[in-house]
Amino acid sequence: MEQSFNSLHAQRDACEAFIASQVHEGWRLIPEAYDDGGLSGGSMERPALQRLLQDVRDGLVDIVVVYKVDRLTRSLADFAKLTELFDAHGASFVSVTQAFNTSTSMGRLTLNVLLSFAQFEREVAGERIRDKIALSKRRGMWMGGLPPLGYDGVEGKLIINSVEADTVRLIFRRYCKVGSIAQLKHSLDADGIVSKHRRFQTGKVMGGASLSRGALYQILRNRIYLGQIEHRGAIYQGEHQAIVPEHLWNEVQRRLEEQSQRPRGSSSRATSAPLAGMIYDADGKRMTPTYSKKAGRHYRYYTSAPLVRGSSGGKGVRLPAPDLEQLINGSIANRLIDQQWLAALIGEIEITNFPRIITAADQLAKSVRCPDGDCPSLDMPPFLRRVDVRTDTIVISLDRAALVAALGVPVCDDISLPDSQMICITVPAKALRCGKQVRLIVGEATSKTRSPDAQLIQLICDGHRWFAELSQGGAKTIAAIAKRDNQQVSHVSRTLSLAFLAPDIADMILAGTQPITLTPERLKAARPLPLDWDLQRLKLLV
Repeated sequence: MEQSFNSLHAQRDACEAFIASQVHEGWRLIPEAYDDGGLSGGSMERPALQRLLQDVRDGLVDIVVVYKVDRLTRSLADFAKLTELFDAHGASFVSVTQAFNTSTSMGRLTLNVLLSFAQFEREVAGERIRDKIALSKRRGMWMGGLPPLGYDGVEGKLIINSVEADTVRLIFRRYCKVGSIAQLKHSLDADGIVSKHRRFQTGKVMGGASLSRGALYQILRNRIYLGQIEHRGAIYQGEHQAIVPEHLWNEVQRRLEEQSQRPRGSSSRATSAPLAGMIYDADGKRMTPTYSKKAGRHYRYYTSAPLVRGSSGGKGVRLPAPDLEQLINGSIANRLIDQQWLAALIGEIEITNFPRIITAADQLAKSVRCPDGDCPSLDMPPFLRRVDVRTDTIVISLDRAALVAALGVPVCDDISLPDSQMICITVPAKALRCGKQVRLIVGEATSKTRSPDAQLIQLICDGHRWFAELSQGGAKTIAAIAKRDNQQVSHVSRTLSLAFLAPDIADMILAGTQPITLTPERLKAARPLPLDWDLQRLKLLV
């Protein structure tokens, strides 16, 4: 591909010469080139091929000229789809070096035979590559890619980067000390530990960002640091040197296993239920982690035991897990930045230590608060002991001694903590059905201080934008918009009606003062909207 004249140019010249020989038949070469250099013919997900197929659908191409048939596709199944599409739009294709007439049964048979061999060749090549990788890994060889933190890739081998290796060993030792991925991240962020800096041949620089919890877990589980290579569940001794000593590696794995085996309820997705075993409903019955699946997405809940068992007349509640977890983390973080609450928590303490405790509380608040409004960490604060979901409130119980220890309060004989060992935080909140959803609402549901819902606003913007493109000629069809924006055709078609949303409802959504029951899910379910504004108000606001 880097050569000034490569095989693509040679193939293009041959095709142009063939087209020139057919001028007497009325053939005319269009200037557009559909070359997918460097991409495998085993897949149809190639940009130039997709542009070609769209032009065929639009009637811009009558004949597709290829150098060899496997330049179009190497998959027999994909070829059948292409042939069907060409026939449906009155197009055909010609191979310059292979005489084909796709209008006859013999031509189609010959073509299918050749494509079968092309597909066979691709599959054999794939098997050969996979076998080579497997054999190389059995010998402990690193098979390339981005070298992990602690190593540099030099001539196809992993060479220890001494500075980064010290960081890796620090991460392992620090985890043994704190025993929690969330606390480990908080500690490393405080020390300014960042991901590996990478500079590519193009000059692009990446890395140097805060290590995420997922990245930390991968580092702690990566056997490369033990001097080993893993392939499909098998472990082989690597050619590279180890960074982490075996005793430290074993201790970290033991602690990780203990964390993963903590009781978290009976759900198959229990690892996503950090409150399992700690949350109870208004009747004092333990709530169980559950989930539902729709359109490939999982929705997590905490559900009262009677509802889980499906007992007739069972009472209880089912709450969305992300809302509840975010509420708990946010409530704890808000208390930690309240200096009066801190003073009452600690009791008698040397006044000179209080500024340091305030700083520690601020850092702890940042580690437990839900970042950027996303779901909180799977690791809840280690001092959280119990959550009681009552009718209009949620009571969060914290272990005073564990929290004081997390803040690093110096314990001396002349310091006395308040008698109660449990701290209770009461948050006014209740479950409210919003369309087909149940949401956890904090405070009054009629609050005018809510922030505008970005999803609702985006839906309305999409409706206006897509309608304007269709009406002003910016887009030809709904299908073209859906393909460009990677959306379902039905979604685009139904969203167009939002361009005619009643002005007062649109103003409410933009200001964030719409009824709490008007959620993005309810607005989507109401599409297409009636054109009558009064009917829209009945459908969305009542």
